[in-house]
Amino acid sequence: MRLLNALTLIILLTYKAMCGHECVAIASDNRLGINQQQTTAIDFQKIFQIHPRLFLAMSGLASDMHTLKATFEFKHKLYELRENRVMEPKTFASVVSTTLYEKRFGPYYVEPVIAGLDKASKPYITGMDLIGAAAPTENFVVAGNNSESLFGVCESMYKENLEPEELFEVISQCLLSGSGRDCLSGWGGTVYVITKDGVEVKSVKGRMD
Repeated sequence: MRLLNALTLIILLTYKAMCGHECVAIASDNRLGINQQQTTAIDFQKIFQIHPRLFLAMSGLASDMHTLKATFEFKHKLYELRENRVMEPKTFASVVSTTLYEKRFGPYYVEPVIAGLDKASKPYITGMDLIGAAAPTENFVVAGNNSESLFGVCESMYKENLEPEELFEVISQCLLSGSGRDCLSGWGGTVYVITKDGVEVKSVKGRMD
């Protein structure tokens, strides 16, 4: 099992995914820290595009996150070459879950969230623990080191069948409110809104400390 030492880079963040009407959004803060107290970067990428209708976010150990990012991109490209089509979000979630479970006795220190639209433009989101136990839902998923505060904020703000602009406003306010309640998150955020017409990426200004 990997040991976390004094030089280990840990991603400490607030992030979430939300479903809307034929759209889905995924967002994270921008902070990267070492051993919780020290900020290393304020523009660290934690959300990755698998294809234009499917995104993956991860928190945890930075080295494991980059290893898994490369692994999942490789597996998706092989699938695309073999099947001549991109993965559906539910299929990709199964690939992520299986990959993590294979290392269950020496797990990757990551906590993934998957968000995307299927071929019928139906939103799909799920969170997972470090051994790949999935928890799909039809409203929102929260993860990171401030998930307790995020649950309360999202439950009070989220509504069903939000349009893309409304979904952006809701997830942005939830992100800012959640990171404002956690001294280890912050430095603004990045929001991806995925619709059947494309992807819109927006930056959100937040607490800069």
